[in-house]
Amino acid sequence: MYKIFIAILISSLLFSCKSKNKEKVFDEDGYETSKETLAQKEKNNPARFLQVTNRDRKNLIGQTVIIGHFTNNATLCTYKDVQIKLTFFSKTGTLLDEGIETIYETISPGKKVKFKTKYFSPKGTDSVAIKILSAIGEINQ
Repeated sequence: MYKIFIAILISSLLFSCKSKNKEKVFDEDGYETSKETLAQKEKNNPARFLQVTNRDRKNLIGQTVIIGHFTNNATLCTYKDVQIKLTFFSKTGTLLDEGIETIYETISPGKKVKFKTKYFSPKGTDSVAIKILSAIGEINQ
């Protein structure tokens, strides 16, 4: 009984450890067409690589002054003409107004750029949120 058990165990190990020498076929054309370089990814997705921080205050004539910084986290791409969406909220979080504005600055890779804009916000505005909509990407050679 013991010999039969060992024979079954050894034969199952031998058959389960089969090595199949199948070579994977590499499709060079398909790989090249689907490959997107890092520079192209950075150029095509500015909102993914640009980060914005901001603070706001009121000036003497009632405008909301928004001071912020763009940080470029890309390694190869320089961004310019950043289009942002300003969203104004009340104290309760209700959406009051939205506006789109373009900041005409050039932001090099790894750099931080300050911007300032003034906007007549609606009455009751407590906070302003900024979202990056688009930017023009230029690949540095």
